[in-house]
Amino acid sequence: MTRTAVITGGSGFLGSAVVERYLEDGWRVVVPWVVEDEVPRLLNRVGERDRLELLEADVTDPDRFEAVVETAGEVHAAILLVGGFAMSPVAETDPGTWDRMVALNATSVFQASRLLVPRLTANEGGGSLVTVAAEPALDRGAAGMGAYAATKAAVVSLTRTLAAEAAEGGVNVNAIAPRIIDTPANRASMPDADTSSWLRPDEIARVIAFLTGDAGRIVNGSVLTLNRG
Repeated sequence: MTRTAVITGGSGFLGSAVVERYLEDGWRVVVPWVVEDEVPRLLNRVGERDRLELLEADVTDPDRFEAVVETAGEVHAAILLVGGFAMSPVAETDPGTWDRMVALNATSVFQASRLLVPRLTANEGGGSLVTVAAEPALDRGAAGMGAYAATKAAVVSLTRTLAAEAAEGGVNVNAIAPRIIDTPANRASMPDADTSSWLRPDEIARVIAFLTGDAGRIVNGSVLTLNRG
């Protein structure tokens, strides 16, 4: 039986690596997308494949995303990668930035999980769900990252709540909290940084694949910090 994974944010830099990993592992992969320019980049990386379905849909739009879930059918794994970053002190953060962080980081997880968890629990063998938190959401505060850290903290809380709610249905739910990911955007914003400790998208993809694989099913309600020490 071919397993199906729904990967939100699958057309981004991290998402492309995750999509590639799941395709290589034999999964059918459903990717909702919003940014048109990201689709050719994803296809350049993974190629045209029968087991890859790309659907235009905003995860934060309940009706559009419900159509994605209906198209996906039986779902065995949900990887929720949609997110955004903004940096400014709280006093200098405008309401529009706050709303954007809430939508991208928190609402995207809420909307996707409330529709996908029932699909996962409906499977005879259950399933897995993975979210993306962030280190600034785990410590005692992150100066200059108030909106980002607060909304990622919401992801942590949602993840742990979902883990408690879905465990009885055979679904394990976990979050990863990576440090800086080696992407073109991060390199452009930090041109003088030492990138030797940055995380490659493909190695993060391996961790996510573990969490949704047979060996990772005993991990539930965890937030895994990913870093090189």
